[in-house]
Amino acid sequence: MGQHDENTIFQGIRNGDPEVLKSFYKRNFNIILSYITRNSGNENDAEDIFQDALISLYQFLKKEDTLHLRCSIHTYFYSICRNLWISKLRRAGKVSCCGKINEIALELEPSILEDTEAKEQEQLYRKHLLSLNCKCKNILFLFFEGKSMKEISKLTNYSEGYVRKRKFECKEYLIQLIENDPLYNELMLPNRRNIRKNVS
Repeated sequence: MGQHDENTIFQGIRNGDPEVLKSFYKRNFNIILSYITRNSGNENDAEDIFQDALISLYQFLKKEDTLHLRCSIHTYFYSICRNLWISKLRRAGKVSCCGKINEIALELEPSILEDTEAKEQEQLYRKHLLSLNCKCKNILFLFFEGKSMKEISKLTNYSEGYVRKRKFECKEYLIQLIENDPLYNELMLPNRRNIRKNVS
C-alpha cells in the first residue's frame, strides 16, 4: 500500500469518514476474528476487541498531524487488537493444558510484511502450528526458541531420543496439515522443501 493510501485511511479514520471506516472494517475484521477464535475467543469477543482497538487507533490518530508508523496502519491495528486480547486473557486467568506454551504462541510477533499473500501464508502456518496437541506444541516451541535436544529433554522430562523422534514426527505432521489445507494451493505456497525450511 502506498503512502497516499495510508494517508487517506489516516484522515478518514480521524474524521470519522463512514466509507473509509467501512472499508477498513472489511479489510481487517476477518483477520482479527481469525486470530481471536484461534486463541480462546469467539466472534463477539472479536467485535468487542475490534471496536476497542478502533477507538484506541482513533485517539492515537487524533494526536498526530502526520502519519509516522514504521509499519502499515493495518499491521499497527493488528498489534493493538492482539495486545488488547492478550491483556483480556491474562485478566481472565485462562490457562490451557499447555500452560505457558500457549501464552508464548500468543506473544509471537506477527510478521511485518506488506505483501498480502505473505501474510496469508503466515496465518496458514500459524493456524496449524497452534492446532497441534500440547506435547507437539511444547517440543516445537522450545525448539523454535533455540533450545537443544538435551535442554528440551530436561525441560519436558522426556528422554533425548524421544524428544528427537517427537520433534521429527510433529514437524512432519505440521507440514502435512499445511499441505492438506484447501488454502495451500490457492495461496501458491512455496514447495515442500521451503516449508521444511520454515519448520526446521
